[in-house]
Amino acid sequence: MTQFWGVDADPTAQGRIKGARPVAVLDIGSNSVRLVVYERHARSLTPLYNEKSACALGRGIAQSGRLAEANVAKALDAMKRFALVARMMRVGKVYVLATSAVRDAANRDEFVAAVEAIMETPVRVLSGEEEAHFAALGVVAGIPGFAGVVGDLGGGSLELSSIADGLDTNGQSFELGVIRLQDDADGSPKKAAALVRARLEASLLSGLEPGSSFAAIGGTWRSLAKMHQMLRDYPLHMVQDYIVPADAMIAVCEEIVGTGSLKSYPGSAHVSSSRRDLVPFGAAVLGEVLRAGRFGRVVFSALGVREGYLYGMLDPRERAIDPLIQGAEELSVLRSRSPAHANDLVEFSSQYLAAAGIAETAGETRLRTVACLLADIGWRAHPDYRGSQSVDAVAHGSLTGVDHPGRAFLALTLAVRYDGLKSRTAQSLAGLADEAARERARLIGALFRVAYPMTAAMPGILPRTRFGIDGDTLVLHLPADFAFLNGNHLRNRLSQFAGVAGHRDSRVQVG
Repeated sequence: MTQFWGVDADPTAQGRIKGARPVAVLDIGSNSVRLVVYERHARSLTPLYNEKSACALGRGIAQSGRLAEANVAKALDAMKRFALVARMMRVGKVYVLATSAVRDAANRDEFVAAVEAIMETPVRVLSGEEEAHFAALGVVAGIPGFAGVVGDLGGGSLELSSIADGLDTNGQSFELGVIRLQDDADGSPKKAAALVRARLEASLLSGLEPGSSFAAIGGTWRSLAKMHQMLRDYPLHMVQDYIVPADAMIAVCEEIVGTGSLKSYPGSAHVSSSRRDLVPFGAAVLGEVLRAGRFGRVVFSALGVREGYLYGMLDPRERAIDPLIQGAEELSVLRSRSPAHANDLVEFSSQYLAAAGIAETAGETRLRTVACLLADIGWRAHPDYRGSQSVDAVAHGSLTGVDHPGRAFLALTLAVRYDGLKSRTAQSLAGLADEAARERARLIGALFRVAYPMTAAMPGILPRTRFGIDGDTLVLHLPADFAFLNGNHLRNRLSQFAGVAGHRDSRVQVG
């Protein structure tokens, strides 16, 4: 019998983190109104639900000074649905943030009151400096260690701020959002570029040292990044932490602006119809920003004000948590046969590296730990597809705190773990990692193939084994009561691993 889950029923499935209470952010922007519901308020945010409505609240506001009635009506209708979604999903808290269009509108108080009546929670109208601050925190949340300048391009404004050591300074806001710019430039991308240059003359960009990094946030810039990936035939269609040399991106932006068209420009076929006529104005802003700041590279961030706002509410201890490790731990709990076995695997691999005298950087240790946490997430799939499904979950999943070469390493490791040393499951991603990382992925993946025949993914076995090196021979020591594990299957896997690791021979020693 089919059960319809009403707003008073508990919709939680076993595939969710136990005891987690969803949290949501309703972002009222100049171009769209978006609700994002996250599984829980934590360092690593996992979206449960994400929906937007393109309401164009910022359209015409520079001329009239008011939010247009038709656009307001569309936004409020969307929010009625969002309020229902929040109730059905048992959201514990909804934070409502409004940005440029609302803060600049003469009728903002009337609009805010209507939103608060629908959502039954206060609306926080962010100042330009606050918007810059939370955008910067969004980059810190998703790209720990980022240093440089953050730019958040919305429909009504552009916010800039500097980041160093996880702290942001010099928050600035400019009337350079893509909708406002389209209106101000009379629909001309070339005229828009000239307006951007003029309005940025007094920005923080002029005093920067050449070669620094610029983090780009905002839906229009995300569309530009996706378009660039398609034009390059880039193997990973993910915006988060996508890095492009600044000079290359400037050239693309100039080409788009130079066409003077809002519908037909290089890559326009890869842009959604709702964003297509805005991308040339986003290109005008990005090209001028990169040139003014003399940046060396641009990194695109899918995390922004919403995630930065939630990150800013965490206490210092929670902020210090590694989002990649936390996200991988959650996946291990939800999808592996025994999360405790992953911890055994971390120690098992550490012990081999120590015995073999193989040094690791802190970053390599971090990625190996994550690989161990994710090593068993594909067990429910058909054996022929465990590798590909695991690779998809890692390469295309919502994990943050990992760059594209790191995703490639994790994908290659799991491909070897499930499909063997001749696996080509993740070969399309291999070029994103350097040769050393690819070899390390083969090593760790082959080591996993030694561990699982001994343990059946259950904890308590690996801590009782150890590796030794006897000349050119790799030795796996088993306790006497585990002598029955010394079969052909284990010996073959050990021999394969020894070959990858550069040992001439291998053996199992009992007792």
